[in-house]
Amino acid sequence: MEDEVPNLHPLRYKDLPFSVTSDVSKMAEVILKMYNITTSSAVIWNTIPWLEPSEFTQIKTRICNQVPIFPIGPIHKISPTSSSSSLLSEDSTCLSWLHKQAPNSVIYVSLGSIAILTNQELQEMAWGLANSNQPFLWVVRPGSIKGSDGIGFVLEEFQVKVGDRGCIVDWAPQKEVLAHSAVGGFWSHCGWNSTVESLSLGVPMLCRPYSGDQRGNSRYICCVWRVGLGLEGDELKRNEVEKGIRKLMVEEEGRKMRERAMDFKRMIEECLREGGSCSRNLKELVDFIMSF
Repeated sequence: MEDEVPNLHPLRYKDLPFSVTSDVSKMAEVILKMYNITTSSAVIWNTIPWLEPSEFTQIKTRICNQVPIFPIGPIHKISPTSSSSSLLSEDSTCLSWLHKQAPNSVIYVSLGSIAILTNQELQEMAWGLANSNQPFLWVVRPGSIKGSDGIGFVLEEFQVKVGDRGCIVDWAPQKEVLAHSAVGGFWSHCGWNSTVESLSLGVPMLCRPYSGDQRGNSRYICCVWRVGLGLEGDELKRNEVEKGIRKLMVEEEGRKMRERAMDFKRMIEECLREGGSCSRNLKELVDFIMSF
C-alpha cells in the first residue's frame, strides 16, 4: 500500500480514490466515464493548470482533440462574495469568537459534509485538540458520529478542559473562516473544494482524508505542494493529533508551510487578475458559449 503506483507519481496505492458510500466497481465506473466525454461540448475544470501541470497536460493531450477544456478555477473566487454554496445552515456566531483570537493562532477543524466518525475517533480528536493547547474552531456536523450526535460528549466533558479556548459549531461559513486573520491552520478532510479554498487563502493544512479523491489530494498537499501534514494510519490517536497540531501551528516546519501557502495565495490572485490564466480561460469559456 505504501508503494508508488506505476506512471502515477506521486500517488501510492493507498492514495487511490475509493468510495465509502458505494462499492469499488461504482467508483471505477465514475473514473472511466471521465475519459468518455466525447458527447460533451466542453469540460469546465475547477483547477489551475500549474497546480498539477504534468497531470493536466496528460489529460488535456488525451481529450483536447475531442473537446475543449476550460480550467477556470478556483471557481469560488469568481462567484459573488455575497452568495453561499453551502448545503447546510452556517453558524456565523463563530466569527465573533475569532475576532478575539491572536493572528494565526487558531486551527480550524472541519471534515466536510460526508465523513462519518466513530465516537472513539471523536474522542481522540477532542483530547488531541485539548492537549495541544491551541485555540480551535471545530465543526461537529449533526449526524456525523456513528450511533450518536457526539455533542453530549463534546460539551459535557471536553468543554471543562478547554473553556474559552475552543469554539464548537454545527457548521461554519468556511470561506469567511479561512480568510480570517486569526486562522493559522486547517484540519481538513481534503475534499477538492476545501483544498482549493485553503490554498486560495494561504492556510496550511492538517490532512485526514476519508474517501474519494481526498487521499490523492492529501498526497499532493503534503508531498508535492508541501503546504500540509498528514495524519495517517487506520486509527486516530490523540498523541499524534496533538503532535500534528503543534507542528503545524507553532513549530518551524509549520511556519515554512505557512510561507509556501502564502506563495500559493499570491499566485492564485495573479491568475485571477485581468490577463491572468483564470481570467483568460473564463473569457474563452464565455466566448465559446456565446458562439452557439
